[in-house]
Amino acid sequence: MARIIIAPNKYVQGPGVLGDIAEYAVKFGKKPFILISEGGKKRFGALIEKSFEGTDAVLTFEAFHGECSKNEINRLKALVEAGGCDLVIGVGGGKIFDTAKAVAYYCGTPVIIAPTIAATDAPCSALSVVYTDDGVFEDYLWLPANPNLVLVDSQVVANAPARLLVSGMGDALATYFEAKACQISNATSCAGGTITTAAITLAKVCYDTLIAEGVKAKLAVENNAVTEAVEKIIEANTLLSGMGFESGGLAGAHAIHNGLTAIKECHHLYHGEKVAFGTLTQLVLENADEDLLDEVVGFCMEVGLPTTFADLGIENVDKEALMEAATLAAAPTDTCGNEPVEITPEAVYNAMIAADAIGRYYKGE
Repeated sequence: MARIIIAPNKYVQGPGVLGDIAEYAVKFGKKPFILISEGGKKRFGALIEKSFEGTDAVLTFEAFHGECSKNEINRLKALVEAGGCDLVIGVGGGKIFDTAKAVAYYCGTPVIIAPTIAATDAPCSALSVVYTDDGVFEDYLWLPANPNLVLVDSQVVANAPARLLVSGMGDALATYFEAKACQISNATSCAGGTITTAAITLAKVCYDTLIAEGVKAKLAVENNAVTEAVEKIIEANTLLSGMGFESGGLAGAHAIHNGLTAIKECHHLYHGEKVAFGTLTQLVLENADEDLLDEVVGFCMEVGLPTTFADLGIENVDKEALMEAATLAAAPTDTCGNEPVEITPEAVYNAMIAADAIGRYYKGE
């Protein structure tokens, strides 16, 4: 099988770059359809409109309804087509990105992704994760191309709640371990081939950056400061993790995240927070050595990522609910099968139980 690596056509990161969005957008289209939350429109709508002043672009803003579901994608597709829009711009967080990418694909337009947070590695990928209208994982939509442009304003990211940046670290934490699992099992990556040296290197740099810069970046963002550590973590969360997972592959951590979406007590959590617990569970499945577990659990505790069921909001452990999550994670249609160990619902369930026990041990509970 061929080794393949893919990436967005262009990646731009720095303080204030959202105010320059028109400079890039007018190269792709004259009638941009801007998908944004109502709150995002209040915060950034005027800045975006000002950027387009002096151009002949005609802007259409549309409020996102909150879920990357088939119904929402179809609703927005109809609006893009009815308005004759020739460019889709997603401004906000992960579900907006995934929805914008899907809509652009179905409408045949370019797509620009402008994150206002660095909470997931979704911006750079040729993938949309589709949920039901109620927020339960339903399917992966694999897209034929990555975004035309990813534009990340680091000051905007630093002004967002620190928990969102930490969630992005949780998502990025899985990147190297999932890529390594796929490399060992010779699994096909999201890019459609086996992993390149470049992709596994990016994934490892992503992990090393989290360990070296994560705590410093969290402390800076808690004070809305853009520092070198913040810039490095934004890049790790967005670009390194995005390219690393996509050209490296997904394995246990994200499959376990998908299983956790079936547990109602976890619905308040961000994607990366569930992925962090999925990473710990994956390491248990792989029987990782104690030194590595010590580093990963210690990092999670320092930045505030979940390591126990209680951290996930599961106060009373229900075996039946956990088995349902484990069964969903172990489904042949998900990515746990890329692990280099035998995967069964029982194995995933036991690993989740053990991961919780490890987390409680390190917390002294």
